[in-house]
Amino acid sequence: MKSFLLFILIFYCPVFTDIAIAQNEQDGNTLTTDTLQYQTDEVVVTGTRTNKKIIDIPYSVIRLSNKTYRYDRKTSISDVLNTVPGVFMQNRYGNHDVRISIRGFGSRSNSGIRGVRILLDGIPESEPDGQTRIEAIDFNSIGSIEIVKGNSSSLYTNAPGGVVNFINDINFPNNFLVLFNDFGSYDLRRNGFKTGVRTDDYSFLATYTYHNYKGYREHSEDYWHILNTVLETNPGRNTNVQFLGYFTSGLIRLPGSLKKQEYEADPFQAAQREKDFDFRRISKKGRVALRLNSRFGETLNNEVEITTYGTIKYFERTQRNYRIINRYGLGSSVRFTNKSILFEDRENEFSIGGDLLYQTGPIEDYNNINGKKGDLLNNLTDETIGNSGLFIQNIFELYAKKLYLLFSGRYDNVYFDQKDQLLGSRNDIRRFEAFTPKAAINFKITPSVSAYTSFGLSFDSPAGNELDNYPLSSNNGSTLMNPDLKPQKSKNFELGIKGNIVDFDQKYFGKTFFEITFFNSVIEDEIIPFEVYGDVFYRNSAQTTRRGIELGGKTELLEGLRLTLSYTYSNFEYDKYETVSIDLDQTGNITTETKNFSGNKVPSVPEHNFFSALEYEHRFTYDLTGFIKGSFHYISGLYVNDANEDKTESYGLLGSTVGLDYRIGRINILLSTGMNNILDKRYVGFVNINSTSGRFYEAGEPRTFFASLHLGYTF
Repeated sequence: MKSFLLFILIFYCPVFTDIAIAQNEQDGNTLTTDTLQYQTDEVVVTGTRTNKKIIDIPYSVIRLSNKTYRYDRKTSISDVLNTVPGVFMQNRYGNHDVRISIRGFGSRSNSGIRGVRILLDGIPESEPDGQTRIEAIDFNSIGSIEIVKGNSSSLYTNAPGGVVNFINDINFPNNFLVLFNDFGSYDLRRNGFKTGVRTDDYSFLATYTYHNYKGYREHSEDYWHILNTVLETNPGRNTNVQFLGYFTSGLIRLPGSLKKQEYEADPFQAAQREKDFDFRRISKKGRVALRLNSRFGETLNNEVEITTYGTIKYFERTQRNYRIINRYGLGSSVRFTNKSILFEDRENEFSIGGDLLYQTGPIEDYNNINGKKGDLLNNLTDETIGNSGLFIQNIFELYAKKLYLLFSGRYDNVYFDQKDQLLGSRNDIRRFEAFTPKAAINFKITPSVSAYTSFGLSFDSPAGNELDNYPLSSNNGSTLMNPDLKPQKSKNFELGIKGNIVDFDQKYFGKTFFEITFFNSVIEDEIIPFEVYGDVFYRNSAQTTRRGIELGGKTELLEGLRLTLSYTYSNFEYDKYETVSIDLDQTGNITTETKNFSGNKVPSVPEHNFFSALEYEHRFTYDLTGFIKGSFHYISGLYVNDANEDKTESYGLLGSTVGLDYRIGRINILLSTGMNNILDKRYVGFVNINSTSGRFYEAGEPRTFFASLHLGYTF
């Protein structure tokens, strides 16, 4: 395996292009191109609770522009983020049930996203308990994506793995209208529009996308309507106000996980139970938000930002029961930043802020009768989940504008209140609190290359569904919430170097980005899933050590020809892990057995994750540009459970994209087409970890074709 990876790293050179979008400047005629996918020098990011250049931030941060994936298929988050080292994604049911893990945080989730804070325009898409679904993320609307890798608990609630901030594309230069028409294998259809209007006083962005997909597995179709809007105005010279809103609704059917013999017989079939009971999710969710940002002071060295928002969410989830969830939420965040000079010539930046998110609503449980809601109401629970937090952050120049010290810390209070409306004695309250500090040092070797190191604590409270009680808990399931489940805590260290070297006089390697990061995390009371009678519950698993290396880079080999490389090595192991295993014997009786998993590998995380791509862009004429791209993605095998009883096969996927960008005056025509998994490799794309019935396996996407026609007009 090591020799194979060495061969790949040294010799592999697939054909691939990722053309940067040619953008009209204000005159509507001059075209410019931006060719770097990772930007670290002049780009300012906001997902770190401060507006700073990436090179000045003492941990691993990457920013992706929509220019880098405009010609690719964009049905899933994995279509966009697979180039980022340290990030591993597993698609379960098409696009909307993706497991995202950063440095192993998030790998425990068999449904939704955990351990990674997901933001849309800086506002949490994550629930108050940290659980996230990404139905509202529309890549036609997104202008950039910020990925903060590693422990971010000193800045955000339940973010031990990091933060992903999706930012809508409000910074456009001219009025425009774009019509999207995408289609592909398995009846993929995506249609919609994007429009932007800019005046002297206002900017307005609106996007609408309709997505319809049959799915490559039986019983896995989904459809979605997604609407995003941003209205921005500047009532004062240094004041900005934004109104942000979205609404999304849709349905996704769930094919379920398979046993190994079922997967080997037909990896694309659905589990029989999922078909019989028509497992599915119906979702409707919306949000409106208002944000004020203002700078003041003689040198504009003070900044205040206030955001308020409200959410509505409706879910129907059919499994063995039929559950209806209504949620209503209110949230706000406040941040104040002061930049000053201390000790005559030392830069200092101090920030303080807080977050509040409150969500409440009823949960109804009925019988599931062949996919239909039964008449009998089995359970009615009023659930309230909230989090509140206060953070501080200070960045101080230690030496000659080269050496900086960062300190940040956050106090979090996450609480759950459940009231059983049918049986009042089962009311239950749980609260989790912690203070999580972090310290970091950044040394700028040159203005464009920096070395950094950090150490901090993280805190990850259980999510609401993870707190579900079960009959064999310490109180035999007498309360609504599991009394035994504790928060997951960790100590996190990283050491790295990053840089963005640009020399326009160089014919070869004129633009090069690189990052190398070593990380080590020790997790206590790690939260992991297990099953009882096919239902998923959660427990703590003592202590785990995760260490690894992330390597990433992109370079322009010569004009128009660019190479991207990304590699992650992950060595994640249980140090101390003894637990009671709950199984069913051949007669259907429950059996319990104490097992020791110490020394075993953490499931659902590949030891090796390698991505490479080569891209070439050529301008035939002033108005016509062509591109071609090829990529290779290698994933080593994944263990399926804590016992390491089985391991999926390693796999490598080839992909390609070609296209044309043609401009006729103010009209733009973008044509692109491509193929994923060219060799039609059969592989396990999602591992349903710790299934007591052995249903671990879900097939990854087979060979698929896609094509896009985008028609744009600038006015």
